[in-house]
Amino acid sequence: METPEGPARVHVRVAEGAVGALVFGHGAGGGVGAPDLTVVSAAAHAAGWTVVLVEQPYRVAGRRAPPRAPRLDAAWRAVVADLRAAEVPDLPLVTGGRSSGARVACRTAADTGASGVLCLAFPLQPAPRRGAPVPSRLPELEAVPVPVLIVQGARDPFGMPPPALGREVVAVEGDHSLRGNAARLREAVTDWLADRVAPPGGGAG
Repeated sequence: METPEGPARVHVRVAEGAVGALVFGHGAGGGVGAPDLTVVSAAAHAAGWTVVLVEQPYRVAGRRAPPRAPRLDAAWRAVVADLRAAEVPDLPLVTGGRSSGARVACRTAADTGASGVLCLAFPLQPAPRRGAPVPSRLPELEAVPVPVLIVQGARDPFGMPPPALGREVVAVEGDHSLRGNAARLREAVTDWLADRVAPPGGGAG
């Protein structure tokens, strides 16, 4: 799929009679095969969501280091726009990702028309550098205008985002990798996604 930053690669897993679409990105140095992405993809698909995993152009080109945020965001916006036009035109849309991919989804939530943002291992602060202050990325979360779910390892060295109105934080055992928490991760994601397509008031017809 063409973007202003070069071709991205999308992996689409269609759900028959889909209730929504989940478009998900990878971490800075990893790919769409990360264990937590695999768990989330399977859980969402089992819940009736069409799942799209997006490889950013820099990964498709064989580079491990990502470009700066504006370039990541531009590629992401282009991919989501094309998906909306062709693959998932009429479905409720949730965007998200792990780590760097979660930040991209947060920064572009308003532009992409997402109805929710799903974050795995959101890096609240960068790794500290000697003698330099450590900035917080909380403003990226606070700027999201739709509901947010964050699943975060309790020992994540990049910090623990605080919950807030419209922002749910689920802490699980482990670190930034979220390894070994498949059951809790699956449960948290499935429950939250169900709320994204629940009827107003939550009542049955």
